[in-house]
Amino acid sequence: MSAGEDIVVLGGGLSKFARERPDGTPVDWMVEAAIAAMDDAGVDPAEIEHSLVAYESEILARQLSMGQVIQDALAFCPRPSIRVEAGGGTGGAAIRTAYAYLKSGLCDSMLVVGCDAVGRGVTSATVREVYALSGDVDFEMAAGGFFMAYYALMMQEHMRLYGTTEEQMAMVSVKNHRNALSNPMAAMPMEITVEDVLASPPVVAPYKRLDCAVLADGAAAMVLATRSWAEAHASAWRDKPRVSLTGVGCGTERVRIGDRPKPYPGLAHYRAKREASRAAYAMAGITDPRRELDVAEVADTYTGAEMQAYEDLGFCDHGQSGPLTARGVFDLGGELPTNTSGGLIGQGAPPGAMGLAQAIEVVNQLRGVCPAERQVPDARRGLTDIHGGTASFSVVSVFERRD
Repeated sequence: MSAGEDIVVLGGGLSKFARERPDGTPVDWMVEAAIAAMDDAGVDPAEIEHSLVAYESEILARQLSMGQVIQDALAFCPRPSIRVEAGGGTGGAAIRTAYAYLKSGLCDSMLVVGCDAVGRGVTSATVREVYALSGDVDFEMAAGGFFMAYYALMMQEHMRLYGTTEEQMAMVSVKNHRNALSNPMAAMPMEITVEDVLASPPVVAPYKRLDCAVLADGAAAMVLATRSWAEAHASAWRDKPRVSLTGVGCGTERVRIGDRPKPYPGLAHYRAKREASRAAYAMAGITDPRRELDVAEVADTYTGAEMQAYEDLGFCDHGQSGPLTARGVFDLGGELPTNTSGGLIGQGAPPGAMGLAQAIEVVNQLRGVCPAERQVPDARRGLTDIHGGTASFSVVSVFERRD
């Protein structure tokens, strides 16, 4: 085994994200995504040394011990496997864990596959209960709190401090739904206007229905490896632009937003995101992310959360996300196109698959193989950002085309 080697992305695959998928089980979708990823990489499944299975909830997946079931379904037994869970940040945690395994020399190749079933096939009461268990059970559940309200409170504070407007937030929704139009795997491709967003039914002020990410069924998978293993085993990868995983970072924050330090981050900012991005940028040698990155996929649980992410990822100063959004800085054709896949709002949000789907979009952008409508010209470096809870757990990854 070759500890310390460059870690490369060999391939990626998606199983369609949809509001409801009655065409199978989460295991079926994970197998579909895994086969697509291995085909993209041009690797013999029998030669992959390790697997990692990522999903948020056994209740939502309707399957305990999913990792063993996937190993069996893919004929990977008796090779090793590990399961990763970090709420909405599960896919990002999976990428970081795979990086650590490969970098340490525990293995030289790994299939990473993530999934969740949170679409209409699961009752809203079940989803609410599972998500409530993702917070501080002893305090928040007893107080009747829920994540949507916390996100809304945080954005209200951002609006109070900086004058951020609902119109600026609506522009994020318009952008992400429009970007999803060229993504055949997306759950919510739509051509809408700012007025449509503002007129959609209120959820929790300032958020309306079209400000919110859509829960979905779906799966995503990637094959990662050391460069020397890839050279020896990945036939399709050899003929494609070489994309490496050059930086990974993780940060955490107090779960209860009222306990978060003041004045920073207070209610308006995500300290875990700032710390995760600092670590990833240090590894990747990035000092000016808005100018050194070409494309980004960031956590847009809500439109305001995407704007807050711009600031704590260092894309702009605090309070500047609204004006820069209005200028089109983060649109296709702008300075740093963000959520070209459609993001969680346009593509959909199955927690275990989201971070992996982000990475697949960035890798495809760096390879130059996205549909022309959303391809960022000459993209060389991209970022993914995903979090769990109200960003109480955050993972940032940096990918770079190195050929």
